[in-house]
Amino acid sequence: MEVKARAPGKIILAGEHAVVHGSTAVAASIGLYTYVSLQVSPSNENNDRLILQLKDTALEFSWPIGRIKEALSSLGGPFPSTPTSCSSESLNLMLAMIEEQNIPEAKTSLASGVSAFLWLYTSILGFKPATVVVTSDLPLGSGLGSSAALCVAFTATLLACTDTVNMDMKQEGWLVFGESELELLNKWAFEGEKIIHGKPSGIDNTVSTYGNMIKFKSGNLTRIKSSMPLKMLITNTKVGRNTKALVAGVSERTLRHSDAMSFVFNAVDSISKELASVIQTPTPDDLSITAKEEKLEELMEMNQGLLQCMGVSHASIETVLRTTLKYKLVSKLTGAGGGGCVLTLLPTLLSGTIVDKVIAELESCGFQCLIAGIGGNGAEICFSASS
Repeated sequence: MEVKARAPGKIILAGEHAVVHGSTAVAASIGLYTYVSLQVSPSNENNDRLILQLKDTALEFSWPIGRIKEALSSLGGPFPSTPTSCSSESLNLMLAMIEEQNIPEAKTSLASGVSAFLWLYTSILGFKPATVVVTSDLPLGSGLGSSAALCVAFTATLLACTDTVNMDMKQEGWLVFGESELELLNKWAFEGEKIIHGKPSGIDNTVSTYGNMIKFKSGNLTRIKSSMPLKMLITNTKVGRNTKALVAGVSERTLRHSDAMSFVFNAVDSISKELASVIQTPTPDDLSITAKEEKLEELMEMNQGLLQCMGVSHASIETVLRTTLKYKLVSKLTGAGGGGCVLTLLPTLLSGTIVDKVIAELESCGFQCLIAGIGGNGAEICFSASS
């Protein structure tokens, strides 16, 4: 039996950076996924290995099950129903196993994600031989929640192979988890995120697990659901950014201009709340959808202006803004800024010809363009007979 899972990436629709200073922010899932397939092997002397294939980076890891047991058997797992944090000692043992695989230096940043995989695998399934294959629509390190989607998809396949979730393996197509199962899935994925990021907010894995949208403020997450179809052009500027440095820069600016920045953060809070309200308001017809899209464009435009006030824009982001504005489309950065990705709302009545022109112009600048629906399903699973 082969188990497959997919988990969506995420965007911040409004409120990034200001949320660190007490404002509301809104995040949403996007129709771009990370896919994981898992096939547990019958244990025998010829096939007693755990294999991880990262297709998009052309990397393969392979460990004898005995080597993994030697390093991690003291953990006493598996314990699939009890999400558990990885100790620094266990992390060091896993990193040592990964180093033995001789990753090319250019790809050593992937070691934390592989560590998260090893922790989730041994904690949930124990020491069974298997082959795990990963592919993704999400560009790495661009602020679209690729690491969280990876942890969620890993966890979904692993839990589906245990007795802790109740799934009908005979059903065809993508299946959704029950509410209690999603809660368990989210907690485990968060443990994986902690291995990768140290102190994550939990927002990315929650959006990827549950899908739809989340409003969050001061650590409190509230799940919300859109009443209207939303489609975005996501432009990856391919400019890397240092999130910690950008966050620190906003804090330093706040110390220098505390009164002015307080007004900025309050304005962002209002924008996020209004955006969440607009998205949730019932939409009876096309006319009201158009009116709501116009409101969202205005809110996005105002939010972008305030992000510029915070000092987190970038020349590449401004290029995207100018390009899309020529076609009367509104854009804003999403995530940390300083590069990364930019969102452009694609209104329902916008012609495909215009979209094609915008994409052609942006791609001529060396950017990557992706179109995705916003606020769709979270983690899903499917089963198929082994080939």
